[in-house]
Amino acid sequence: MKYEIRYKPAFAAIFVTLDPGERIIAEAGAMASMDAGLTMTTQFSGGLIPALLRAGFGGETLFTNTFINRTDSPLSLVLTQSIIGDMEVIQLDGQQQAALCLQPGAYIASTARIKLGVKWAGFNSWLAGEGLFKLQVESNGKGLVFFGAYGGLTKRQITQDFIVDSGHLVAYEPQIKLNVRFAKGIIGSLTSGEGLVNHLKGTGVIYMQSRSVDGLVRFLRPKLR
Repeated sequence: MKYEIRYKPAFAAIFVTLDPGERIIAEAGAMASMDAGLTMTTQFSGGLIPALLRAGFGGETLFTNTFINRTDSPLSLVLTQSIIGDMEVIQLDGQQQAALCLQPGAYIASTARIKLGVKWAGFNSWLAGEGLFKLQVESNGKGLVFFGAYGGLTKRQITQDFIVDSGHLVAYEPQIKLNVRFAKGIIGSLTSGEGLVNHLKGTGVIYMQSRSVDGLVRFLRPKLR
C-alpha cells in the first residue's frame, strides 16, 4: 500500500493506492472519492460490543468501512475528516509501540493488522464531554493508523506530570495515566475560564491539537441566537 497526506496542515487528506489484494479500514463517512473497481464492505467497528460502547459512550460512529482491491491493477482512494485540520500516521509494530489511545473523532483509518478496541476512560472523562470509553488501536504486527485533528498537530514526549486543556488532547500511549479534573479548584476553574483539564502522568508520547471543537461551539452559540 502506498499513501500520501496532502494539503497539510489545514486541509489534510489521505491519498491511498491499494495494490491487488490489499485493503484499508476507514471510519464511516471518511471516503471522499475512490476508483469504481474498489469493493466496500461495512461492519461493526471492532465487533458488536466494542462498537456499541464506542457509539453509546464514546462519541464515535457505530460502523467502519473496509475498502478492498479485488482487481489486478492498483486502485486509488481519498480519505478526509469532517473538521478542518491536520492528519498524522503512525506505525504500530506490536512490540515497542503496540497501541495508541485516541480521543473521540480522531480515528480516520487503519491497515488490516490493526485491531480496534475500547479502553475505560472514567466518569470524569464523561462529565468533560469526552466519553466513558476511548478508542484503543492495537497491532498484532506492523500496521498503520491514520488520525486527524482540528487545527495543527503537535507531538510531544512527556516524562512527568503534564496538563492538556480539555478538547486539545488527540492521542496518547496507553501506559500514560489520564485523569480529568478541574484546572484550579471549582471556583478557580470557573473564574479562569479553563474548566476541566486532562492531567497526564507517565512516560510516553502524546499528540495535541491547536484548536478545540468545544471552543468553536462556545464561540458560535451566541451568534446563532
